[in-house]
Amino acid sequence: MKIKLLPSTIDAHGRANAEQRLSCFIVDERVAIDAGSIAIATSDAERAGVRDIIITHPHMDHVATLPIFIDDLFGTLTEPIRVHATEEVIRLLERDIFNGTVYPPFHTFSNKRTRVMEFVPFRAGREFSVAHLRVSAVPVNHIVPTVGMILLDGQKTVAFSSDTSATEEFWRLVNRTPRVDALLIEASFPNALAELAQNSGHLTPAALGKELRKLTHTDLEILAVHLKPTYREQLIEQLEALGVPRLSAMQPGREYSW
Repeated sequence: MKIKLLPSTIDAHGRANAEQRLSCFIVDERVAIDAGSIAIATSDAERAGVRDIIITHPHMDHVATLPIFIDDLFGTLTEPIRVHATEEVIRLLERDIFNGTVYPPFHTFSNKRTRVMEFVPFRAGREFSVAHLRVSAVPVNHIVPTVGMILLDGQKTVAFSSDTSATEEFWRLVNRTPRVDALLIEASFPNALAELAQNSGHLTPAALGKELRKLTHTDLEILAVHLKPTYREQLIEQLEALGVPRLSAMQPGREYSW
């Protein structure tokens, strides 16, 4: 399985840098997890190949360029963009984004060949298929309805927390999975901002360290994601100070393989 965190920030020289303001992960050039930067940072192969997008929750940094991605491809699509989410999140996307005011209701539109977008609901706690992947999702502890998930491609397994503070059901799902090759888990705010992290449904490195004690799997790669760009270097220092084997900050633009 190959996963890339799309870059989302351009530096003063016009180059993508490591600061992460929008969240979008591309799996095997075929499936996106969230869509913060999907319209601005996909390669030609990814743009041609991604027709399935899993939305973990409706915060803007996770959906910001989803409608623009569909808009860009509107006239060339031969199959719809399938947006997979819980029914609750789908209702929020319909109400707040694809509402005819912020953006057109693309789930009701067609070009000459196909509907351009369709919502595909899934239920937390039940395995479902997305392209070549089998996915299991469970609620995590964020301030809006949010899911974490397990992704399986038949050979490798990756766990993804999405945005969360201290949580339990996610760890039960991960620990009962026979094998986990990698874990992507958030670490948004530095330890000094623990109250802000807790109130906004996020983790600090110290809180992440406590969460990882709930993990029973060993010998897996652990990648910290969702690092707030203002604190990125400080967060990396605090993550390194945890001394957790194979824990590092995920690098935007790099393709990881397991």
